[in-house]
Amino acid sequence: MTDVTNGVLHTLFQSDQGGHEQVVLCQDRASGLKAVIAIHSTALGPALGGTRFYPYASEEEAVADALNLSRGMSYKSAMAGLDHGGGKAVIIGDPEQIKTEELLLAYGRFVASLGGRYVTACDVGTYVADMDVVARESRWTTGRSPENGGAGDSSVLTAFGVFQGMRASAQHLWGDPTLRGRTVGVAGVGKVGHYLVEHLLSDGAEVVITDVREDAVRRIVERHPSVRAVADTEALIRVEGLDVYAPCALGGALNDDSVPALTAKVVCGAANNQLAHPGVEKDLADRGILYAPDYVVNAGGVIQVADELHGFDFDRCKAKATKIFDTTLGIFARAKTDGIPPAAAADRIAEQRIAEARSR
Repeated sequence: MTDVTNGVLHTLFQSDQGGHEQVVLCQDRASGLKAVIAIHSTALGPALGGTRFYPYASEEEAVADALNLSRGMSYKSAMAGLDHGGGKAVIIGDPEQIKTEELLLAYGRFVASLGGRYVTACDVGTYVADMDVVARESRWTTGRSPENGGAGDSSVLTAFGVFQGMRASAQHLWGDPTLRGRTVGVAGVGKVGHYLVEHLLSDGAEVVITDVREDAVRRIVERHPSVRAVADTEALIRVEGLDVYAPCALGGALNDDSVPALTAKVVCGAANNQLAHPGVEKDLADRGILYAPDYVVNAGGVIQVADELHGFDFDRCKAKATKIFDTTLGIFARAKTDGIPPAAAADRIAEQRIAEARSR
């Protein structure tokens, strides 16, 4: 445990990936809850970000994920024009094995103890029904069901926003904001990915998919026989004639092994933290691959849950998510002007907004 603590302290106080305001380690032995809540910034407003429930290999890996994801949420909210900072929580364990009402209620009490500095929502491994339970202990809970005063599944607008980012990528690279006639590979067709597939097919794209869950793949291909499935992500990124690669599962999809193998000219997907480490964005640029920054294009979900705090209006949220198209184009333009990769350009814009908020 000492090594884990030292690693956290080093990241927080010494590394470039640190700078978080607060990290809370949560434990409730009666329910089996072990969780981490990371608040990166509240400069723009209360930290907002989902709760990930995942069987991490180690506590250190869980903490690192919370730190990275919460930092990404600060940038995501800033780029989406929201008055929110970035936070993220992770619950350690297999949700299929240990998720119980008692555990979720215990987690809700920890969220409530932060007094509104952190507002939670759904993420990998948590669902609307789970947020309804958490909300019984914490009013700072979004992603609830409509029956419980919430907006429901945020995956709908997340996918819509990714599609807008993909359209902007097509406009920038090919001069036409459509995926018609393009081949798009979607890795992960779960909560967000299956909605994205629907948008792509409606736009006239050829779609290739993969997912670790056979049932998720089967749901798509049975409904849309034109969709082609491949064995895994390794096969997907090597598909001949692939125009766009959409990582829609867990982070780290763009790394030292995958980037050299990519056949696509555009990467635009829903997954958070797609760049495995600093420098990958330059590797993509050096290969002539256009990267639409993940936290920009997947902001539809956070736009929805933020709106829920003020009385949810779907049309208002969709209008905000539509602006992801223009925001993405603006990032590509800034990248070209500054001579830097799009990921670096997005960081500069987000950091400027956060810095301006801190100085007020």
